[in-house]
Amino acid sequence: MDDRDYVVRDNPKGRRYELLLDGERVGEILYSLKPAKIVLLHTEIDPALEGTGLGGDLVADALDDIRSRGLQVVPLCPFVAAYIRRHPEYEDLVTRERSIAE
Repeated sequence: MDDRDYVVRDNPKGRRYELLLDGERVGEILYSLKPAKIVLLHTEIDPALEGTGLGGDLVADALDDIRSRGLQVVPLCPFVAAYIRRHPEYEDLVTRERSIAE
């Protein structure tokens, strides 16, 4: 993304990963935290920034953080699920359990 700086951070109180661009929140992944796993529920990017690749950057940075925390992923969000299908290096994070209610 050109010369603008973005940051992806976890906001545990808001239960979301946030994408900040030039200090403003322009995207997020909502999640639910379960024992040993995180359920990724919904991804949203500012409509003016769709198609810029920032949505993928948000997902990749969130997945990298999740990996570093030793959690498994339940990708209920279709955008996240599609990203993981296109980037098999993240497939090992996806839990094979059927139940997310645990």
